Amino acid sequence: MTAAPAHAARARSFDAAAAQYAANRPSYPPALLDAVEDLAGRPLAGARVVDVGAGTGIATALLAARGARVLAVEPGGGMAEQLRRALPGVPLVRGDGNALPLASGTADFLTYAQSWHWTDPARAIPQARRVLRPGGALALWWNTSPLDVPWIREQQLRIERHFRLDTAAEARAGGRPDTADPSGSLDFAQRRVRWSRRVPLDTHLANIGSHSVFLVQGEEHSRAFLTEERAHLLALFPDGEVEEVYEVSLLVATTADGSATTG
Repeated sequence: MTAAPAHAARARSFDAAAAQYAANRPSYPPALLDAVEDLAGRPLAGARVVDVGAGTGIATALLAARGARVLAVEPGGGMAEQLRRALPGVPLVRGDGNALPLASGTADFLTYAQSWHWTDPARAIPQARRVLRPGGALALWWNTSPLDVPWIREQQLRIERHFRLDTAAEARAGGRPDTADPSGSLDFAQRRVRWSRRVPLDTHLANIGSHSVFLVQGEEHSRAFLTEERAHLLALFPDGEVEEVYEVSLLVATTADGSATTG
């Protein structure tokens, strides 16, 4: 399978595992939204926010709790169904960042939580410029795996060996301005926010198993890895509680005169 079809297959893989995704994926810390507001120079409360690639609504819920007027945009049927169940009061439209089904100049914020890498920036950036109001902000963020934490680095290496994939390189690339916008046309401000959560071992395994690398490999191949990984982690966390550590990588570009600022 060539790179483009493989990427598309991974993007579509979440629909079949939407319930697993909703139940086990991590959220984001309050400090992240503080940083979004700081870099954008305006509060989320009362703002018109379009959460693109909203998935099951993890970030959507946080934005709404901040007082934002949120519209969710999600291409996948399974993910959209989970979002509707979790957030019945949030309007939802089907679509993606490459062709936003929205009128021009209607959003104060466009947010992409863990979803910008599924877009084609050459198409998504002009769409963002079109939909944002003057002074609006494009905010992209990812929960990344900090490889300076020994057990996380070792787990990433085991995943690479098992699936023959360079997942560590993907983790390093997440949230970098040059990969988010290869053209260099956007002047992104960047922040990193480290945080952690304690979860049962089963939740951690279901979390990593909900990543597209696992979902496209087939149940048997993924189950073999997760069975072995359980033994590795029980040696590290004998009480069955895993301390997951994340570093959120945040990029924010504001707009002026109706188009994203350039460097």
